[in-house]
Amino acid sequence: MDYKAAGVDVVAGRAFVEQIRQDVQSTQRPEVLGNLGGFAGCFALPTGYQEPILVSGTDGVGTKLKIAHQLNQHHSVGIDLVAMCEKW
Repeated sequence: MDYKAAGVDVVAGRAFVEQIRQDVQSTQRPEVLGNLGGFAGCFALPTGYQEPILVSGTDGVGTKLKIAHQLNQHHSVGIDLVAMCEKW
C-alpha cells in the first residue's frame, strides 16, 4: 500500500503548494517561523509570555481512518491524535 493506492495524490499536493506559494508568501510577517510546506505553521506570539510559539496544524488522520475502516481495525487510529499534541 502506498499513498496513491490510499487515495492520496502526492504529486497533485506538491503542485497545489506551488500554485499557492506566491499568495502565501505575500502574507509573510516577521512573527512567522519557517516556510510553506510543512504540516503546521508556527507563529511567535507577542512578548510577555515565556518563549511563546503558536502552532497551527492541518494534518489529520483522514487517510489512516479510511484504511482502518477498510480493514475493520480501529485500535491504532487514536495514536495519531496523540502524536499531533507533541510538546516541544
